[in-house]
Amino acid sequence: MSDGAQSPFQFVDCRWELGNPRRGRELYRAGHLPGASFLDVETDLSDVSVAGAGRHPLPSPERFAEAAGRAGIGPGTFVVAYGSLGGAERLWWLLRHFGHDACAVLIGGIDVWGGPLQAGDAQVEPRAFVPRPRTDDVVDAAELARRLADPALALVDARTPNRWRGEPNPVDDPPGRIPGAHNAPWAEPLPELPGGELVAYCGSGVTACVVLHRAALGGRAGRLYPGSWSDWSARGLPIERG
Repeated sequence: MSDGAQSPFQFVDCRWELGNPRRGRELYRAGHLPGASFLDVETDLSDVSVAGAGRHPLPSPERFAEAAGRAGIGPGTFVVAYGSLGGAERLWWLLRHFGHDACAVLIGGIDVWGGPLQAGDAQVEPRAFVPRPRTDDVVDAAELARRLADPALALVDARTPNRWRGEPNPVDDPPGRIPGAHNAPWAEPLPELPGGELVAYCGSGVTACVVLHRAALGGRAGRLYPGSWSDWSARGLPIERG
């Protein structure tokens, strides 16, 4: 298939496990949707070599283009992403961020597939992915810090309620939240979100994409704070608890 040809769809497996970077590929090789390629949250959908931008910094356009092309994503490819812990929604968000809107998320992931699975690595023909980065779908720490008292800002925290409250936990150091942030836990049904300009964050910018995906399904656009709490808390910026 040439790079300019139309491809009907490409399944992409984005399963991963926090604190166990090898687990996603292990799960993929044990069994995945037939023909699915694999993109790793840690190495393909993030660039952990970037210092001072949280635990899962966004990949550069060039880095993402290489990964997407290797996964069989090119012009005309409709992507069906599935994963765990926000991995599929992270790919959905990144594709849109880099100008490729033809993507959907298989809600419920591999558990709702119901069909046969394929073991090992699928043979996927590489394609040429041309990134066209957007600038209107992200927010950084400096902008948030300036706008903490802005009533037009609807800031939501996608972490679990105990982490949002700032209770001690093994992930957040220090624990807490960005002042004024509402809680919209990624693993629970989407609550009624506050009105205003929606900005979502989480621990490192992955599960916040779940909230943004659900909001988009309801017709509401939002922006991502990619560095999220792992970036904010490292900068000595205001912290709220309770």
